[in-house]
Amino acid sequence: MNEEFSYERYQRQIILKEFGETGQQKLLRAKVLVVGAGGLGCPVLQYLAAAGVGTIGIVDDDTVSLTNLHRQVLYSVNDIGLPKADRAAAVLRGLNPDINIIPYNGRLTVENALEIFRSFDVVVDGTDNFSTRYMINDACVLSGKPLIYGAISQFEGQVTIFNASRGNDDLPVNYRDLFPEPPKEDEVLNCAEAGVLGVLPGIIGTMMANETIKLITGMGEPLINRLLTFNALNNQVY
Repeated sequence: MNEEFSYERYQRQIILKEFGETGQQKLLRAKVLVVGAGGLGCPVLQYLAAAGVGTIGIVDDDTVSLTNLHRQVLYSVNDIGLPKADRAAAVLRGLNPDINIIPYNGRLTVENALEIFRSFDVVVDGTDNFSTRYMINDACVLSGKPLIYGAISQFEGQVTIFNASRGNDDLPVNYRDLFPEPPKEDEVLNCAEAGVLGVLPGIIGTMMANETIKLITGMGEPLINRLLTFNALNNQVY
């Protein structure tokens, strides 16, 4: 990773008075871990890499399949059968060779989560199963890491930031505060079972990337302790 950023590459965001060179330097120094390089992870990874986040980790133990391609637009038919973490890292290096991309081509577990999280400032949860979501949340709480959370199903998605403070007297809220108990088996269907509109993870994943950038740079009002829900059928946001 270069110690100095390319002004030409990032010029359009640097000229924003709310962002500036200070914001770009904050991104350059930031280390973000994205767990899951699927429907949500793909747009998160693409926009964080393009924005100039200095170090991006990718955790995924899956391989690319044909059923992924209608929504996981980081990949192509030539990638079918290849590890997602490795392929995502290769594509992102082509997009921005000036940053550091670290693929973890394996499953995140209770045995390795804290060790992996230790090297990063922010964790982004792009997974699609409840057991992993609770594990990621718990590891973020134990390690004191902010968690950018997103979830999608059919036509609806959610975004929020857990385990972070807004700088006032509010205590950080984590995933278990909102959802104390995991749903019962087969109570909530995943995307493979319920389906998902292909553009939805792109919309929600881009929102997650936006919240990550806001949190790192201090711009605007990040979705800390606030859950945003978006419906793609009627464009309702609540």
